Order: sequence, then structure tokens, then C-alpha cells
Amino acid sequence: MPAVGGIGVGSGNKEYPGNLTPFVTVTCIVAAMGGLIFGYDIGISGGVTSMDPFLKKFFPSVYRKKKGEETTNKYCQYDSETLTIFTSSLYLAALLSSVVASTVTRKFGRKLSMLFGGLLFLVGALINGFAQRIWMLIVGRILLGFGIGFANQSVPLYLSEMAPYKYRGALNIGFQMSITIGILVANILNYFFAKIKGGWGWRLSLGGAMVPALIITIGSLVLPDTPNSMIERGDRDAAKAQLQKVRGVDDVDEEFNDLVAASEASMLVENPWRKLLQRKYRPHLTMAILIPFFQQFTGINVIMFYAPVLFSSIGFKDDASLMSAVITGVVNVVATTVSVYGVDKWGRRALFLEGGAQMLICQAVVAAAIGAKFGIDGNPGDLPKWYAVVVVLFICIYVAGFAWSWGPLGWLVPSEIFPLEIRSAAQSITVSVNMLFTFLVAQVFLLMLCHMKFGLFIFFGFFVFVMTLFIYFFLPETKGIPIEEMGRVWKEHPYWSRFVEHEDYGNGVEMGKGATKNV
Repeated sequence: MPAVGGIGVGSGNKEYPGNLTPFVTVTCIVAAMGGLIFGYDIGISGGVTSMDPFLKKFFPSVYRKKKGEETTNKYCQYDSETLTIFTSSLYLAALLSSVVASTVTRKFGRKLSMLFGGLLFLVGALINGFAQRIWMLIVGRILLGFGIGFANQSVPLYLSEMAPYKYRGALNIGFQMSITIGILVANILNYFFAKIKGGWGWRLSLGGAMVPALIITIGSLVLPDTPNSMIERGDRDAAKAQLQKVRGVDDVDEEFNDLVAASEASMLVENPWRKLLQRKYRPHLTMAILIPFFQQFTGINVIMFYAPVLFSSIGFKDDASLMSAVITGVVNVVATTVSVYGVDKWGRRALFLEGGAQMLICQAVVAAAIGAKFGIDGNPGDLPKWYAVVVVLFICIYVAGFAWSWGPLGWLVPSEIFPLEIRSAAQSITVSVNMLFTFLVAQVFLLMLCHMKFGLFIFFGFFVFVMTLFIYFFLPETKGIPIEEMGRVWKEHPYWSRFVEHEDYGNGVEMGKGATKNV
């Protein structure tokens, strides 16, 4: 049976009727809240690891280095294996759970996967908030990771399937928007909780993760299922009624028939993992691996994880470093709204390319600024205020570039390009690769900062250059193309067309009533 992800579309202008209804808007906003748990965790981790009472209790050797008792080298003050395990254990757990989440998402629907994600995150947050020993922190982090693996697997798929294709970009970016809001809220809370007398504010920071966990847990119970998922599980009548409700029109026969045809093809796939390795899915597999890989090697998590640590390391006082993290958090949220506005207007490629150029310039400037003051020995002496302002300014411009390009599009593009028969498996690969390299970057970042010094920014700048070239030559534009018709973008691409044979795009009978054979 031919792959149905790329339905033959005649002139290439096939359009499904449908409106952006209040129902689908509210549904997508609630579902996108699944990003809060990921964002809150990214923001909270860097904040608590710069709080002295937290370091004194769990990481005393880091605390002594920070206070200059053991080293004056600012680059190396946070270099600790235990601290690294605390931060990065979450991402390894997310990697493992995303593989299980793929099966749950496919067989039981996107909603159940979200529910599991919320519950696991909730338990992890409780354990962390009440932690007395380092092992409790790490067990809590692992449970948080399991929750993130389930949520990151199901939420982008849910959004791409629910949204009308003309608005898919903007609605899907709601996921990234809620990640950025989670980061910002965490940064603000860290700033105020660090001021609590008695030094127990870090417990509120870690335990506060229960709030986003409850939002996604309750949200998953009230959300409707996607028509794609209902068809996949054999409930076609309800799926058609749901599609009519979601699109706000009664005439959904063409889209419904195409969804059913896609589902029938996917049912014949006993092993979607093995199918992914077929030649015709080479472009999908390449994007599923390289887009999340490159997203992590922009260096953004270095900035967001460790913004307080980074600012503290380059000479800001604790209070100022947490405040600087709040500033970058605000920039992140505001810039993501640019992407929401522009992704379906200007297209994915334009945002990717502009964001890449912007990040590259900023990384070069930050590397030069830090290198000039800190040199090789990491001992800058007194830092003038103008210098701190320049570093923060260029880091903010860098964050803005990421927030309207690789941030949202790194989740949007993979979730919209996969045919139904491989969609859950391919999304699982995207999440797994993302978490694997988030884990590796988190694992080695503090060590790299210690040894590579300001060269760390040049290291990530090189990857930004490579990934921008990759987008320019290999990523087709996916703006305004229905998700079940996405196959035609590969057929028309000068490079990928050699992997995608003509017959892979099926015929009118197998594709549903509205499809034609011409591509």
C-alpha cells in the first residue's frame, strides 16, 4: 500500500474548508499548556543552582568554589559531576519515556499520553519540593523527565492534528509559547524566592512545578480527542462529528476521507519503526533527527538553563544574575509572539534563516566580549557596568533570534511533516533526539565552560552556521499545506525528490475521494 502522508493534489492547490473556531482555539491553548512543565523546569533548574542555601545543602563543594574558597577561576566554579547529574538526569528519563509514549499515543490517543505526563511531573515536583537528600532530588528529576517525555511526544502532535492547516503554524507555536512562559514564570519566582529569609525559597521553586503539572493533568481530562486519533482507534462516526465541530463547517467529507485513507494505510503498518527506515521516508527521518539535534546545538539551553549561573560566572552578583535571567525570559516570550504572527505569513524557511543569521552574529560578539575581559584564566577583576549591559543586550538579541526561529519551529516542523502511519514513531524520534542532546549538552556544558572558556560560544556559533546552510538547501516550505498532503513538498524538492518515487504518492481511490494522481 502506498504511503498516504503525501496525497496527490493535482495542481497543488487543494484546500479543505474550515474556520478558526473558538472551540479549536480554546482547545489548542489548553493543550499547548503542556509546554509549561518543560519551560518551568528549564527556568527553575538554573535558578536554584545559583541559590546559596540550595548549594550549601546539596552541593557544598560547588558552594565553596563559588565563594572563592577553592578557586578564583570564574569559568570553573560550577564544574561538579553531581550538580551535572542533578540537571541532566531529567533529560535522560525524558528520552526513555518518549519511546514508551509513542506506543501510548498511537494506541490510546494523544490525551492519555498528556495525562500520564502531567501525573508523573506532579509526583516528581512533590518529591523535589520535600527533598532532604541528593538521591531524592535525582529521583524527583527522573520522574519530571518521564512526565516531559510523555507531554513533548503528544502535545505537538495534538496541536498539528487539531489546527486548520492555514493556522497550524500559529496554533502549534502555542506549545513553544507556553515553554517560554514557563521559563519566564520560573525566573521571576526564583528572583523572589531567593530573597526569602531562612534560605528555604528553593523548596518553593522546585515544588512550584506542581502548578503547571496540575494544569496539563486537568487539561488532558477535559480536552476532546483529535479526529485523526479517533479514526486511528476505529471510532469513525464520532471522528466525523468531531471534525465538523473542530472545523466549524458540515462539509468535511474530503478531509475526512483523506484522514480515513491515511488511517487505513497506517493500520497496515505493523512496525512503524522499521517502516521509517524505508527509502521513501528518508527526508522525514533526516528532519526527525537533524532538526532537534540542531535545535540543541544552537546553544540556547546553555543560556536558558544556566542563565543565572552564566551571569553569576561572568561577574554579576546573585540578585543581578537572577534578574538578568528574568530579562532574557521576557525577551523569549515577546519574540515568540513574532513567530506566532509570522509563521503562517512569512513561512518557516524565512524565520529559520533570519534567526540563524541573528544568533550567529550575537554569538561572535558575546565570545569576543567575554574573551576580552575574562581571557584564559577566568579572572576578570572588576567588571564595568557598560560591559555587563553589552553582554546582556547581545544575549537578549540572540534569545530573540532563537525564539522566533529554532525555538518554535524545531517543534512545529517535525510534527507537521510526518504521514499518519509513521507519525507517532517519528515524533518519538524527534523527542528522543532532542532529549538525548539536551542531556549531552547539559552533561558537558559546565566542563566545556571550564576548559573551552569563551570558545564555548564559538563552538555553538559553528553549529548555527552549519544548521542555517542545512535549512537553506534541504528544508522545503511547509506553510499552508494540509498535514495529510505534506508528501508533495518532498516530491517537488530538487534533492529529496530522488528518494520519493512517483508511486509513493498513491492514487485517487486509495487517497480518498478528493485526491488525484497528479503531483
